[in-house]
Amino acid sequence: MTIHREGIKTIVITAILFGAINLASFYFLSYNYPWLSWTIFLVSIVFWLFIVSFFRIPSRNLVINEGYVIAPADGKVVVIEEVYDEEYFKDKRLQLSIFMSPANVHQNRNPISGEVVYSKYHKGKYLVAWHPKSSTENERHSVVIMNNNGEVLVKQIAGAVARRIINYLKVGQKADQAAEMGFIKFGSRVDVLLPIGSKVDVKINQVVTGGVTVLARI
Repeated sequence: MTIHREGIKTIVITAILFGAINLASFYFLSYNYPWLSWTIFLVSIVFWLFIVSFFRIPSRNLVINEGYVIAPADGKVVVIEEVYDEEYFKDKRLQLSIFMSPANVHQNRNPISGEVVYSKYHKGKYLVAWHPKSSTENERHSVVIMNNNGEVLVKQIAGAVARRIINYLKVGQKADQAAEMGFIKFGSRVDVLLPIGSKVDVKINQVVTGGVTVLARI
């Protein structure tokens, strides 16, 4: 397991802050309220470890197959339905949505290999990530990857807590399946829009693993 580069600054700042809080706590409180000082210490250590774990990148045996659409994120499948895409395709698509809780790994991966033909950031609201309108009204970044099997749109969506979406893909770039696409900080959602007729391999409420679980076949 490694720590994602996007988390180094946050982890260091949090460690300095917690260090200052605990130094003040033990200096001013430990003599009269030792139990309070130790409580603050234990709570801050647990919270700091949670911050560290949020930016973890576990080692995985990634699935690479041209005919598969691989999960771009860890989390739970919350939507499988036909929708009309107004942003790029201008027609009906099959939408699969993955809800990422703060406890999930938050690195996002390319669901297929191909050429990046569309990449756009949208400002927006911060509705809870499972809200139906979060796909179209929340802050988000959409990317379309095209290969011989067709085009797949991947949408990174901010949630009520997530306030920073990071996407590394540029138009014209070659995207490798299961390679890193980006990162979302602190709870969010990822939508995948597939051609109608794609064979879905997951179910509602199924827990999926980014870069490993096969979502569908096109």
